[in-house]
Amino acid sequence: MADTALSAADILKRIQPPVFPKRTFAITEFGAVADGEKLCSRAIANAIRACDQAGGGSVVIPKGRFLSGAIHLESNVNLHLEDGATLAFSQDPKDYLPVVFTRFEGTECMNYSPFIYAFEKTNIAVTGKGVLDGQAGLDHWWPWAGKERLGWKKGTPNQENDRNSLTAMGDKDVPVEKRMFGEGHILRPNFVQPYRCTNVLFDGFRMINSPMWEINPVLCRNVTMRGIDIDSHGPNNDGCDPESCDGMLITDCTFSTGDDCIAVKAGRNRDGRRVNVPCQNVLIRDCIMKDGHGGVSIGSEVSGGVRDILTENCRMSNPNLERALRIKTNSYRGGVIENIGFRHVTVGEVKDAVIEVDYFYQEGEGGPFVPVVRRIDVANVTSQKSKHAIFMHGYKNSPVGGVTVSNCKFDNSAEGIHFENVEGVVLRNVTVNGKILEQSS
Repeated sequence: MADTALSAADILKRIQPPVFPKRTFAITEFGAVADGEKLCSRAIANAIRACDQAGGGSVVIPKGRFLSGAIHLESNVNLHLEDGATLAFSQDPKDYLPVVFTRFEGTECMNYSPFIYAFEKTNIAVTGKGVLDGQAGLDHWWPWAGKERLGWKKGTPNQENDRNSLTAMGDKDVPVEKRMFGEGHILRPNFVQPYRCTNVLFDGFRMINSPMWEINPVLCRNVTMRGIDIDSHGPNNDGCDPESCDGMLITDCTFSTGDDCIAVKAGRNRDGRRVNVPCQNVLIRDCIMKDGHGGVSIGSEVSGGVRDILTENCRMSNPNLERALRIKTNSYRGGVIENIGFRHVTVGEVKDAVIEVDYFYQEGEGGPFVPVVRRIDVANVTSQKSKHAIFMHGYKNSPVGGVTVSNCKFDNSAEGIHFENVEGVVLRNVTVNGKILEQSS
């Protein structure tokens, strides 16, 4: 794809949702009770085991409110939430033990299990019209992030020490099995995480009150996410984080989040370079982004590289939505970001920039791994209100380049275009506040 426009058809050739046998296993037949108080983890596990032993099918969550701890999917199992079903997750961290092999912010470790988890499985799904309720809030999970506005109180623990410790372990190549967190530590688990899985489907349900990232496929192949409604405004509440995946479709989804709506990632710093698997062949289309730090973000954990990511026909607007397309990296992340398409996107209002490329995210300059950004194509984007139409900030010794913006119209942009250490950025038929710009810098 290096020399031609990024094609949705080329990405879609790689993606086919799994199909499941028509067998059904209702969790109520295994002892689950819809009172929202009795822990149903064992009943759900038994239903999954029976489904697996029968050769696959659907484990059904019927109408009602069911309480559960960690749910671990097996191959050929579809966890199906009927209309009117709510699967609520325990607020007791012990219900997410024993620890599992996972990633926290792009670094591999042993930590609390994600609420719904699968490791090295094939043909798995979460589907249906029901609700996944993480039950996170100002009193549970969110305070661990250490932010007073989200429930943390001075003098109580927060994740900073554990987060720094894990980053140091990654930088020192400590074996993953010795990066032990979980009980006695406070790194929040992600909500839904298939890890090293193939043929994955998420379809139709609603997600609320997540402790951390919401849907986070890691090192997966052939993932479909469609018709999901995500509404969760806690710390690091990214809606979807494809991480070191190959082949993912995100379509007809609605995002209102406490962080990025979608953030494409590929591992952090030395640990990301150790794993060294890019995220590639991701198609984002026909989605609505209502709130978040970025509508579609690339990064910041991009050390394994990100390429061939296409966003098209999406709508984004909210006074609190900070950016539409956000590429964020630094000289400690490094990595190559290339072949990114952002086309036919309608932006009502964003708080900051419609298009942003920033090399100064978090640690910024001074590291040995200078980021590379190239072949970024932004076309047919309109916006009605923003601080910046385009914001790009590179390094003096490594300016931002390889970006083409064409046939775009940015109205009511308070500060227009900000370029700092930028070379090789092409603007073609770009209108900012009524003025047509044609230039190459």
